[in-house]
Amino acid sequence: MRLAGRLFVGSSLLLAATAIGLVLAAGQVLRREVDREVASGLEREARLVAALLPADSLTWPEAARRLGALIGHRVTLIDPSGRVRGDTEFDRASLAQLENHATRPEVVQAIAEGTGIGHDVRLSVSTNQRRLYVAIRGGPPGLAVVRLSTTLGAIEDSVGTMQRGVALAGLVALAVAALLAWFLSRSLAQPLAQLGDAAHAIAAGEEPVLPSSPIPEIARHTLALRAMHEQLGTRFSELRREREETQTLIEAMADGVVAADGAGEIVALNAAARRLLGYRLPDRPPPLGQLFHDKRARDFVRAALEGQEVEQRELDLDGRTLLVTSRPLPKGGALLVFRDVTDFRRLELVRRDFVANVSHELKTPLTSIAGYAETLAAEAGGDTQSRRFAETILSNARRMQRLVDDLLDLSRIESGSWHPTPRPVDVVAMAHEAWAPFADRARGAGVLFSVDAAAPSVAADPDALRQILTNLLDNSLRHTHEHGAITVRTAPAPGGTTVEVTDTGTGIPSEHLPRIFERFYRADASRSREQGGTGLGLAIVKHLVEAHGGRAEAISNFGSGTTIRLFFPTAEA
Repeated sequence: MRLAGRLFVGSSLLLAATAIGLVLAAGQVLRREVDREVASGLEREARLVAALLPADSLTWPEAARRLGALIGHRVTLIDPSGRVRGDTEFDRASLAQLENHATRPEVVQAIAEGTGIGHDVRLSVSTNQRRLYVAIRGGPPGLAVVRLSTTLGAIEDSVGTMQRGVALAGLVALAVAALLAWFLSRSLAQPLAQLGDAAHAIAAGEEPVLPSSPIPEIARHTLALRAMHEQLGTRFSELRREREETQTLIEAMADGVVAADGAGEIVALNAAARRLLGYRLPDRPPPLGQLFHDKRARDFVRAALEGQEVEQRELDLDGRTLLVTSRPLPKGGALLVFRDVTDFRRLELVRRDFVANVSHELKTPLTSIAGYAETLAAEAGGDTQSRRFAETILSNARRMQRLVDDLLDLSRIESGSWHPTPRPVDVVAMAHEAWAPFADRARGAGVLFSVDAAAPSVAADPDALRQILTNLLDNSLRHTHEHGAITVRTAPAPGGTTVEVTDTGTGIPSEHLPRIFERFYRADASRSREQGGTGLGLAIVKHLVEAHGGRAEAISNFGSGTTIRLFFPTAEA
């Protein structure tokens, strides 16, 4: 049922219930008032009859008939014994046959009550009619009660007539009210229905037709809906513009962007992704799980669709190397970003090969230069200029040899041809072994060395750990002031062991910390060169630790020392 019909039916039922209630209430009130008025009139007439009765009891039957005929009501005269001594409806001969009236309720009440008045409504035994009886105590001597009665049929007819009049008026009022309710319900429901249609039009992106209504509440809703439509239009325009800008930006990206739903179906991809995956419009690419065939790539796709954040991972696709990152989408699925690093990896390989080949080719001439310089320095006696020249040549040749050795080590590690063989290594013994070449130099500078091994062993390749500690101790000693301290600490950590090398040296400024593990990067280039540093030690340390599956980080405050913290996972991890 529509709103107008519901409002009309509801208001009509309410009005009908009100009218019926009013008719019934009016009938009850009218009947009660008429009964009270009739009873009051009968009381007055009964007192009048009692006053007009003759003292001679022999004339009471004729007097009752005469007075009853005059007032139009039945008059009954009752003596103290309850015997009827006169009645309007019975002659003298019939009075003896009437029942004793001493037990009639109105008679009992008139005699017992202090007011001397009794009332009762019942079906008359003698006349078989519903009648109202009013009895008063008094009259001539020998008479106990004068009772008057009247039939209630006339009263019922009067009440019925009045009720019918009230009901007719109620029906007329109901019809008028229903007509008004219909117009009011339509005037209320029609704007509401138009508001609903306008809301549907706004939801569908169409121009709404907003109603006008004199009802203030509906007018306020209309104004609110109009304001909402204007705001939504503005926001939709902004969202549309932002979406177009975002789409243009994504399409212009050099990296491939792929969005997939929770089932792995690709729902969006940009031009770079289509180029990398080998699909052209309007071809639809297959699900993510069918793009790759090797197990590593399938594991990556599975983790991405399970909602995991996967950091950069290299995958091979048709001979190309892709760097892939995954992020979960809010409503399920994943967003994948592909970067083609094939050329970059090829350049890295060329660079590593070039560095390895050049370094290898430099070893022989450097060895010869160092040998000849050492011979010249030994043959030049005393503090001659020739000896000083020879020692300078020898010092720089050895420095170049160290640089070449570090380059060869770094190239060997980066190329992937070297793989660590982790086994439990005694850190205390390995630390002292790595410190041995620097002991004399540290003793001369008053630098103290100590080992604090909370974890006595670490899972690492022994040669790699020795090289790591050697590079770190060499760096720490070169940057530690006289009478300083260098400490090697080990401690168990979740999933592995941490190894820390801490010194009390010059420290590293905070702006240099993110880059100290880069090749040839020096926080203080002039000081490092003067002390013989190559700038490759920390890079070698980082690559050796990462080859074990661990990580390296630097913690330092300028002027108060540096800590290099290494994490080695357990062999099981």
